[in-house]
Amino acid sequence: MNSAEIIQKAVEVLKIEADGIINLAQRIDNNFSEMVELICGSSGRLIIGGIGKSGIVGRKIVATLNSTGTRSLFLHPVEAMHGDLGQVSAGDIFIALSKSGETDELNILLPSIRRIGCNIIAFTGNKNSTLAKQSDIVIDIGVECEACPLGLAPTASTTALLAMGDALAVVLLEKKHFKTSDFKMIHPGGDLGQRLSGKIKDLIPSGKPLPRVAKGASIKEAVTEIERGGLGTTVVLSPKNKLRGIITDGDIRRMVASCRRISELTVEDIMTKNPRTLNANSPAYEALNMMEQNQITVIPITNTAGEVQGILHLHDILGKGEFKFNGT
Repeated sequence: MNSAEIIQKAVEVLKIEADGIINLAQRIDNNFSEMVELICGSSGRLIIGGIGKSGIVGRKIVATLNSTGTRSLFLHPVEAMHGDLGQVSAGDIFIALSKSGETDELNILLPSIRRIGCNIIAFTGNKNSTLAKQSDIVIDIGVECEACPLGLAPTASTTALLAMGDALAVVLLEKKHFKTSDFKMIHPGGDLGQRLSGKIKDLIPSGKPLPRVAKGASIKEAVTEIERGGLGTTVVLSPKNKLRGIITDGDIRRMVASCRRISELTVEDIMTKNPRTLNANSPAYEALNMMEQNQITVIPITNTAGEVQGILHLHDILGKGEFKFNGT
């Protein structure tokens, strides 16, 4: 294969796998919502089992579920038949992963899972399979073809299975109102975990004057301070350094778009009065929660007297260019 053929083949593979996921999206039905309600209503764990490549994908799905607030466990079907079934309890929910639905090692295990008192959910590409017939809920993860030209190596099918697992994890996250503070509790390591576990006072930038204007200042003065501060905002202070409002570059844009005469306005005309604030001793994850819930990127930091001690920006928490939340 020459270079052009290599690139063409790679593109074909990606398109086949992308089409597999798109087709899954078109087949999502009430079975999926029933599965989510069943899992949310359970006090037990979510047990996932599979053989071969499905088992490998299953381990990744378990890792994603655990990190987003759903207690999960991977159970190897063969090991389960030799003692690991003791990890399963009544009230747990078992998700069986099998493209064909005819994986003997997995299907043999199902009656034992049922006797323990577990509901069974099938992720399979064959809705008429043995697995599907033994399950309470069937989630269709079938694909039209594999990217492998021999049709033997699981490629598009494992991608589709992984995507369906991600869909389940994210929907459960939303359904359970999993918050940034919850993320912090179970992700104490890593850069993001370290930032979220600290105090706001440890994140406020130092050594640079706070962008500020006094009450009665002109819009031009506010724009100059926003530009100087580099935070996209400036606070509006009383003569005693107490917070009276905040102006963002968005406020400036909206004011210009409204065609109001800038020369006739002062900062009080466009500022947000009584903005949300936090104390420097508040945990960083509380600031991130406030930003996420209110769709803001800056929070004035004040003391108990209402005096401004700094401005916390989203980038100060997440690390500029390193992290995002909710795709924003």
